[in-house]
Amino acid sequence: MRSLAAEWSYLIIRLILGSVFFYAGASKLFDTQGFATVISGYGLLPDSLTFLAAIALPVVEIIIAAALVWDVKGSLSIYSLLLLVFMGVLAHGINMGLDVDCGCFAPGDPEAEAYHSLREAFFRDLVLLAGCVSLYWLRMVNSYSPRPLFAIFSKS
Repeated sequence: MRSLAAEWSYLIIRLILGSVFFYAGASKLFDTQGFATVISGYGLLPDSLTFLAAIALPVVEIIIAAALVWDVKGSLSIYSLLLLVFMGVLAHGINMGLDVDCGCFAPGDPEAEAYHSLREAFFRDLVLLAGCVSLYWLRMVNSYSPRPLFAIFSKS
């Protein structure tokens, strides 16, 4: 039997996680050139792909955010995978001692937000990942089943 607390928790966690990715994606779309510069600072992509990544990544974040809020099947897995990729990039930056903005949200002042923000962002992503684990647990314990994408667009 599902409890009201579990249902509300499941909704609130999805809203929080979705809001974070939506804000992150939307804020980066307003400064794609600045975000491309941040991506380039990590040295993981060839320069020819940084601007494409600076456009594609925020769009993907926004789409995944909406899908997670609507509880679309596969959205939590993709969200979790993106977090793990972001954490890998942040770990690379920390390990290399890079003096760059984390790139998590719109590019900030490089002097004010460099290097130390990588560690903060890594731990923030850990908290978001814990939220994902909580959603997986709530699904398992309460037999929640995410909706197929087509179910969102069909009339009930």
